[in-house]
Amino acid sequence: MPSLFVGQMTDLIFTERELVQSLKEYIEAEEMKLEAVKSWANKLDMLTRVSTLDPEGFLAHPVNAYKLMKRLNTEWSELESLVLQDPSDGFISNMSVHRQYFPDEEDEKGAAKALIRLQDTYKLDSESFSKGKLPDPSHQRAGANLHYFERLLSKELRDRGQGQQEPADEKPIQLDTYERPKDYLPEREVYEALCRGEGVKMTEKRRSRLFCRYQDGSRSPRLLLKPMKEEDEWDSPHIVRFLEALSDEEIEKIKELAKPKLARATVRDPKTGVLTVANYRVSKSAWLEGEDDPVIARVNQRIEDVTGLTVDTAELLQVANYGVGGQYEPHYDFSRVREDVNYLSSLQMSDVEAGGATVFPDFGAAIWPRKGTAVFWYNLFKSGEGDYRTRHAACPVLVGSKWVSNKWIHERGQEFRRPCGLTEVD
Repeated sequence: MPSLFVGQMTDLIFTERELVQSLKEYIEAEEMKLEAVKSWANKLDMLTRVSTLDPEGFLAHPVNAYKLMKRLNTEWSELESLVLQDPSDGFISNMSVHRQYFPDEEDEKGAAKALIRLQDTYKLDSESFSKGKLPDPSHQRAGANLHYFERLLSKELRDRGQGQQEPADEKPIQLDTYERPKDYLPEREVYEALCRGEGVKMTEKRRSRLFCRYQDGSRSPRLLLKPMKEEDEWDSPHIVRFLEALSDEEIEKIKELAKPKLARATVRDPKTGVLTVANYRVSKSAWLEGEDDPVIARVNQRIEDVTGLTVDTAELLQVANYGVGGQYEPHYDFSRVREDVNYLSSLQMSDVEAGGATVFPDFGAAIWPRKGTAVFWYNLFKSGEGDYRTRHAACPVLVGSKWVSNKWIHERGQEFRRPCGLTEVD
């Protein structure tokens, strides 16, 4: 599975741009001998001119992200062999410096599998999807991306006195490297339908019973003058969303702190108890302590204020990035070993153009990412028994990059803040 995600791949965009520039300088010195190399450079130059104008917007499209991996893993290596026929010290040394950061074959294959997973989940037409077309006309930004890049490219070509040119065709993507997992999930059809926005069981009558309110955290001094806006997302089990939970500045600082620490997310093997990577959880995560930066301490305090629960016994703040096809298939967050009681599902640090919802197959809910908000629910009843209705999944990200900060708040320490219930399902 891919080990690179959009949060890290933006650097590769500029790396590729630098390599193109180095290549162009080499071509100027060997113009007559290296016509083949110049053809490569023209194609890549056009691609990187577009991608560097808006790296995150460019990589928001999963096909663009896959092609970037494919070029750096396969095609640049082919180009290096061509150049070595008549070596140029400058170009080769530049390749050597950057090669350590290139994606490898596993990254490329993982990105291809992610494309198939997206096609499978969202029922996308193979031919249209392979050409970068997505059935997303209702989303203003996603629908305008193609025209946006076309206009930028046309303007740049006009400024340089050139006519409209089409980049050289790349080899077609072979979308045949992914098979549905053998351990077929019993609720997969429901899960994937919810990811597509189908089968959500919140009727208009039920929705009319949902409310919004101001939350002052039982008169927390930090929320008295500016209470948190809270709105109901679901009635039973109760899921709420807090608005304006993170500022843009806080989001950027958290991402800055997390990026150097991002590593492939793991799960605990139920048979061995050992942490390992799994195909059903594709994301990268990092763990941040309150001592790492005042922003983290402030966010932890805010979580405690709005939930009324102590975070003294909680886990560290987890920052997760779901890139190309990133997902986490249906799972429970509670465990008798870990004693998870409350889960601040996501301090959401990005909007996602398409896909990326958190869905609950048991009762048919779909909660969509909204930048700066936080979603909260209880995984356990007051009795301490697990609420099995809260089995949930993070849907594959179709377009965009999903950033979330998660906080697991343990049952231990909440004895006087959330007293035990008298029955098993209280």
